[in-house]
Amino acid sequence: MNTVRLNITLPSAVNDDMNHYAKELNEKKSHIISSALDMYFDYLDIRVAEKRLNDNEPTVSMEDFFKELDSDV
Repeated sequence: MNTVRLNITLPSAVNDDMNHYAKELNEKKSHIISSALDMYFDYLDIRVAEKRLNDNEPTVSMEDFFKELDSDV
């Protein structure tokens, strides 16, 4: 996996929590941040899906979805 070095600013309370968990779990802070962001992006995926449903964006029925999958194979 490719990595990117970032320089970020966090509230001191968040940094304190991160330091605590990194020490307790013997994990790098970068791993904790990456894991936390992965979980947060899953949450954002749900929010985006709910927004699209509320905005009445076009949807595809499951039947049509699976028909399309079969035709691509």
